[in-house]
Amino acid sequence: MKPLFLPLLLAASGAVALPAQAGGAHQHGVARLDVAVEPARVTFYLDTPLDNLLGFERAPRSDAERQQAAAAVARLQDAGKLFRIDGAAGCKLAKVTLSSAVLGLPTPAAAAPAAKDDHADLDGRFEFTCTAGTRAGFVEVGLFEAFA
Repeated sequence: MKPLFLPLLLAASGAVALPAQAGGAHQHGVARLDVAVEPARVTFYLDTPLDNLLGFERAPRSDAERQQAAAAVARLQDAGKLFRIDGAAGCKLAKVTLSSAVLGLPTPAAAAPAAKDDHADLDGRFEFTCTAGTRAGFVEVGLFEAFA
């Protein structure tokens, strides 16, 4: 069975954002969240500028900013609280992969680190293993609560 992809766009001032696309405007307050639903897995893909998670889009410069970034990463790692899947699907968090060059998180080998003046972002992949993933009738997304 092919996975079902459900794109979700989240829009709220300062919540999460969609990265700039070639030739397009960079937007704050918009996020791209894709959801793939398979029988044994539900996977979320998040793409957001750091501004919407941290309030800035560059490497942290002070101890307070480093603590803020570490707290944001910890909230993202605790994805079971961010993505609550219908209990009928029998899902549990299996793996979280975060990527952000300016935060020093693993990035794909082909990705270049963001320059000082670029709009830095964070990519996240949140995998849940499920006993019946396609039975998920709903997902509660807690990103707005976690990143006001």
